[in-house]
Amino acid sequence: MLGSAADAEDVLQETWLRWKGVELAEIRDRRAYLVRIVTRQALTRLRALGRRRESYVGPWLPEPLLTTPDVAEDVELADSVSIAMLLVLETLGPTERAVFVLREVFDLGYDEIAEAVGKTAAAVRQIAHRARAHVAARRPREAVSAVETRAAVEAFRRATETGDLQRLLDVLAPDVVLLTDGGGVVRAVLEPITGVDAVTALLTRIPDTVVIEPAEVNGRPALLLRVGGEVDSVIGVQVRDGRIQGLYVVRNPEKLSAIGRETTLRR
Repeated sequence: MLGSAADAEDVLQETWLRWKGVELAEIRDRRAYLVRIVTRQALTRLRALGRRRESYVGPWLPEPLLTTPDVAEDVELADSVSIAMLLVLETLGPTERAVFVLREVFDLGYDEIAEAVGKTAAAVRQIAHRARAHVAARRPREAVSAVETRAAVEAFRRATETGDLQRLLDVLAPDVVLLTDGGGVVRAVLEPITGVDAVTALLTRIPDTVVIEPAEVNGRPALLLRVGGEVDSVIGVQVRDGRIQGLYVVRNPEKLSAIGRETTLRR
């Protein structure tokens, strides 16, 4: 819902503090009570994040999470937490995003969602329908298997390591888009780079001292770039028809704090 592990952890901490202060005997449905608290805390945080992102330097990308390899095998789960999907969710308003996540990812009923977001069940149905259509129009057209994504990522890694221009041209889609998130903290390209020629020209300038290694990030095969043994960048990809359509490079150090430990995701 937030696209940020740090903000999600803050919301859980705030929820825990409130939970410790209630009289459990007075809570009729503990699960619904917790869903409501978490959702409303997340909505408050989303609105604050929206104002903060208006002044963000360069493209904003979700915080990458190092996930366990088995997540990629569950195509539906992996799709729901992928960087590409989180970017689509960024185009929704806070309430639409909350309703979409609670309905489509957690399969909550409309009445329970209505309690969580402070709307009527009828209004929630309309919001859910609108959000579903919005996401459907912007999300990748078809699910891509972990095997296909892993093959494209590995071909990209080999081409980048060797500086093989032809290999890069073969693995990148003609209209590939590269986004780099440095947050104004580290050096990064401040505008999206579009087109295979422009993207290739940038990638072939990666120094030989950079170590590139495969990883599972947000449920998808991805790459970690290390400099001096430390993670410098995380590269997520979006694959279509066997070629890389999108490259998402996160360099902002504030977003790399969770990349050192695996996050286990379950339905």
